[in-house]
Amino acid sequence: MSRIAYVNGRYLPHADAAVHIEDRGYQFADGVYEVIAVKGGQLVDNDLHMARLERSLSELRIAPPMPRRSLKLVMTEVLRRNRVRDGSLYLQATRGVAPRDHPFPAKCRTSLVMTAKRARPFNRRAFEDGVKVITIPDIRWQRCDIKAVALLPNVLGKQQARENGAFEAWQVDEEGVVTEGTSTNAWIVTRDGELVTRQPGNAILNGCTRLALIELARKAGLKIVERPFSVAEAKGARECFLSSTTALVTPVVEIDDAVIGNGKPGSLGQQLLALYLAHAEGDAGA
Repeated sequence: MSRIAYVNGRYLPHADAAVHIEDRGYQFADGVYEVIAVKGGQLVDNDLHMARLERSLSELRIAPPMPRRSLKLVMTEVLRRNRVRDGSLYLQATRGVAPRDHPFPAKCRTSLVMTAKRARPFNRRAFEDGVKVITIPDIRWQRCDIKAVALLPNVLGKQQARENGAFEAWQVDEEGVVTEGTSTNAWIVTRDGELVTRQPGNAILNGCTRLALIELARKAGLKIVERPFSVAEAKGARECFLSSTTALVTPVVEIDDAVIGNGKPGSLGQQLLALYLAHAEGDAGA
């Protein structure tokens, strides 16, 4: 079965889906996006994703493409037409089509596109063996809290990671403090067993999986501390891991050339992965 995409009110074969050449998302990266996990045909943590989408649109002063309830109906239809039970849905909203000029156009209709795809086979090796990350300078703009489509620094960082045999690159500010990965949030577990992740702010994207994990950890009685941590502290941590919609909770066993802990996935990260998988199953069944 061929894939189906949604483009501004129309359901089209994926190969034929396109936007106008003067769409501001194409010319200025003037837009935002969300990636939502799908489990059992249902959207996982959808309320968190919708809240973040609405916030990102508001910060860029882009009008919502439609009310949330209508948007949910379109998302559900995209999943149905693509027969996606387990996978992900990609949603992108831009300021729309207008003659090329930097200021906001006087009249413009928000463009909305969606695609859905089935999940790749579960990468058990990453969860069982852990992954390597490298550290790189954070060269992004100062509004990383907006989930904007302007991702070129992230692309360069991810490519650098791949070329160095790493799964991810953790970005580091001028003070030697980790902000986040190119497509993930960063976590450490201190020697005292504290679960540490950077507090939300302009320097990071407040990940929906991150938010869900914090809530799950608190319910499990784990100690959460939201604060910055340095590269040196991460390398000396008891364990490290990263999180995202697609990476879930992936253990980090090496940063640059430093082995983390005993070089194997830590127990706290494994506990959080189990909690999140159960949460995703429950959210999908709700």
